[in-house]
Amino acid sequence: MSDTEQNQPVSVANEKSEIFRFNASIISYLHTTFAYSAFVVAVGVGCYLHYYKIVQNASYGYPDEWFPSVSATIGDRYPERSIFQILIALTAGPRFLLLFFNFLCLFKQNSYLPYVGLLSGTLRTFTAGGWMYITSTDDHDAHDVFMISYMVLTIPWTVCITLLSERNSFQRKARFYSATAFFSTIVPLIYWFIQHKVHIVAGAYSVYAYFEWGLIFLDILFDSWSAIDFSKVDIVLSGSAKKKPIEKPVVKTKSIGDEFTVFELLANLGNSFVFWSVSTSIFLCVWYFPLWHMGLSGYEAVITCYFLSPLLLILPFVRRFFTKFTYITRVLTVVLGVGAFKVPDPEQRLLVITAGTSFAVISLIIELGILADQPKKLHSYIITVLLGLLATSISKYLNFSNNPIWPIMHNENGGYNNIGLFLGLLAAFFTPGPSFKTEDSEKKKPVARTGGSILLASLGFGGYFFAIQSYLSDSGTLATWSWNGFPITGPTPITGGPLQFATIIIALFITAKYHPNVFSGLGYNLVVGGGSAVVLYLFEGWLGYAGSLVYSFYLVSIGPIIWQGIVGYNIAGAFFLAFFVDIIISLGSVWIVAYAFVPGGPLLRERTDIILFSSFVSILAGVANFNLRKGTIIKTTFISGTFLKQTATILTVCTAIVLAAFIKRYPTSAPVPYHADAQSFNAGIWCVHFGLDNDMWSSETRMRDLIRDAELDIIGLLESDTQRLIGGNRDFTQKIAEDLGMYVDYGPGPNKHTWGAALLSKFPIIESRHHLMPSPVGELAPAIFATLDIYGELVDVIVFHSGQEEDVEDRRLQTQGVTELMGNSTRPLVLLSYLVTEPLKGNYNTYVSEQSRMYDIDNTDWDRWCEYILFRGVKKVAYARISRSTITDTELQVAKFKLMTDEEKRDDDLGFYYGNNYINEEQVDENLRMPRMFRGEGVRGHRYHVFDEPRYFAQHKSQIVKDEPVEEAHEEQSQNHEERQNNED
Repeated sequence: MSDTEQNQPVSVANEKSEIFRFNASIISYLHTTFAYSAFVVAVGVGCYLHYYKIVQNASYGYPDEWFPSVSATIGDRYPERSIFQILIALTAGPRFLLLFFNFLCLFKQNSYLPYVGLLSGTLRTFTAGGWMYITSTDDHDAHDVFMISYMVLTIPWTVCITLLSERNSFQRKARFYSATAFFSTIVPLIYWFIQHKVHIVAGAYSVYAYFEWGLIFLDILFDSWSAIDFSKVDIVLSGSAKKKPIEKPVVKTKSIGDEFTVFELLANLGNSFVFWSVSTSIFLCVWYFPLWHMGLSGYEAVITCYFLSPLLLILPFVRRFFTKFTYITRVLTVVLGVGAFKVPDPEQRLLVITAGTSFAVISLIIELGILADQPKKLHSYIITVLLGLLATSISKYLNFSNNPIWPIMHNENGGYNNIGLFLGLLAAFFTPGPSFKTEDSEKKKPVARTGGSILLASLGFGGYFFAIQSYLSDSGTLATWSWNGFPITGPTPITGGPLQFATIIIALFITAKYHPNVFSGLGYNLVVGGGSAVVLYLFEGWLGYAGSLVYSFYLVSIGPIIWQGIVGYNIAGAFFLAFFVDIIISLGSVWIVAYAFVPGGPLLRERTDIILFSSFVSILAGVANFNLRKGTIIKTTFISGTFLKQTATILTVCTAIVLAAFIKRYPTSAPVPYHADAQSFNAGIWCVHFGLDNDMWSSETRMRDLIRDAELDIIGLLESDTQRLIGGNRDFTQKIAEDLGMYVDYGPGPNKHTWGAALLSKFPIIESRHHLMPSPVGELAPAIFATLDIYGELVDVIVFHSGQEEDVEDRRLQTQGVTELMGNSTRPLVLLSYLVTEPLKGNYNTYVSEQSRMYDIDNTDWDRWCEYILFRGVKKVAYARISRSTITDTELQVAKFKLMTDEEKRDDDLGFYYGNNYINEEQVDENLRMPRMFRGEGVRGHRYHVFDEPRYFAQHKSQIVKDEPVEEAHEEQSQNHEERQNNED
């Protein structure tokens, strides 16, 4: 504006102000989401509630027919019919808008195709309502008429829309192939319908149903491609503002996309939740394979997907494609990462999860690259990524430390995978794409990012990613680091969880509010970060946990520094290096405990300090890189007030959920033994294979059921430490203990480098101590020495896991150490153990000896190899081994005891209460007998399999084996063993 013009009288004009703007592609997304969800939810609810009824037809039922048709799913039963009709009704609005905008976007002058397409599409929509709301059950003829009309009208609709699409465009090809697949599917559809209707072939209708559902999928898919055409159109709502003087033109210098809308925020939060769920699941699923191979299996190689996936972005066309269609990688992450639970075979499921993880990594990188020149929005995006991590941790707290959408979960063990699929896809389809900018905003120079080093940035991101994934993905992880037994002198995972959540919530709010520069100082990072890491590592109890809380705050607070510091470099190279660093440290965190089974293991044996401080030093490199970059980003990153309010709202909701979960989970009543009236107690030992069953499903629900049915008052669980990255940072003892009402000693924490031992008890644990038995060569051998108050008498219980078979000297030293513990105890004692020895041989004779003063629960049971129950000072009532089904690779061993009276203690020298004194079950009081449900074939694959019970009891009815030397009983027991071998499972 010239000076002359500026001196002119001020004029007044009516201005139109923009009220709301959204991209038209949302119409297509809504249509696709509502349409798919209507059918998917209906079939899910139908199969869950009425599976056998909706697969039934006039000729056959289950198992001859196994898959429901569309009409049976959406029209025959309540509530799935109502759910479908509600959701499909929501599709109507987007459907008519889709028709209108297809007409606008694809309109060609002097062509009749737009009008034919609009007319056929409109009529087709009405006929769709006809066959959807008038089902074959209501009126078979009307349903068929509408259905056939719909199919006929689909021909002109697909032909017109495809021909109107831009030549050689992606959407034209996609529509062509979708339509071709749609009409090709009709051929086998008709064939199998004839097989069912005319030839009455069993199973034909289920195969027909596959193609029928395929038509639904392809039909909706065809219309979903309109999102590409609509992405070029913005819909703007505007209104008249008050009259005001106009002095000079208003020049917009702000990008329209500078702040996240509430929809974008929620979509990013949902995407982040899925990202962390998938990212943490791959290590957990990889862990299944070396467990069964007892060493490296080869499947560990799949974790290279983390740093190999970014290399795909070296290809320009790949990078451009994923940048333009950001939702595609998010959708694939959900379908492959969350949907992997649909694949029953462990090997194939792992491969699917690996693909999902690859797309998760790509989606994160692409979105960071898109926002590199938008510091305000990038800051908000980083906060949503950390919010998603918090949300996954809260979901695990609600679900006893299992993420409910992990691929090791399903309906039977407490998973919510289908809900995760639906909500994940909903978030994925609304993934924000490249921000739309005005002409004025496009004239702005891109944000300069100079200085620094890609190596420092990648090192910082890799160390940071490992730290937050390992220490913040579950609220119980750092609580178990500080756990030191009873009496409790620190937090438990239940009481410590809300404290860590509160710390992270406060840290997130402060981080969202303040500029990253606030946390970039050397003093803050060394004192707060380094100091808290030292306290976390060195101390136990509340002091150690206080260090973990400060370290958690520190990790959250420097998030924007690390993430802002890596953007602006070549994304393929930067993130290849970053995730390579992450994987190296992650493998190191496995090596510290798995050193006996991996190459070069001794180099990192028991070196949690190296892993913790390697990640911290890497983080310092990232902070240094942030400070070295002299670009505008350091000076101009600013905070969004709107986003801060939205974040505060989400954090408030998170706080309320955490408080509700804590109140629900906090125990309010004391545990009650199963047979308090008989003053007896059942004790058991079980090696549970890290809570993964033979088919790679989380097994704590099945474990809980067997422990409950076996009426175990005390149970030692071995191979129980899963509070580390490879275990999923979870704790399966929580569900068992809370559901069954038991006290729990979690045993040595993940920073003690053992495979874990835990003690659950219905009797109060007065005191417990953790021991690591001597292990100069092989794996560490954990032991819990606990004193329980059993019906008013103090009884010691030891839970112990010996080292592996190969290290003979280790096992000798461990045997001697545990024997000393037992021998030094002055109370009645029960040992629940995994000894890695054969009965009556080798180290067995040290465990059962004059030094230990311990007795074997059944020294005639020759089929044991690892698990043993030893005792003294209590009266043996019964003993059994219960088959494991597919829960683990080791059976459950159970012993029933009673406390000894003063008179019985005086007769202790007779050895009657310690020997193998077999009597018929009928001679024992009913409330002292073992549960009968495991007799014969048992239940759920669990049955007694110690020996052929009637024959064995008949042989030993009058036999009393007193405290005789083991060697003298060897020959007779060997004969018994051979007889039993012929009768056992």
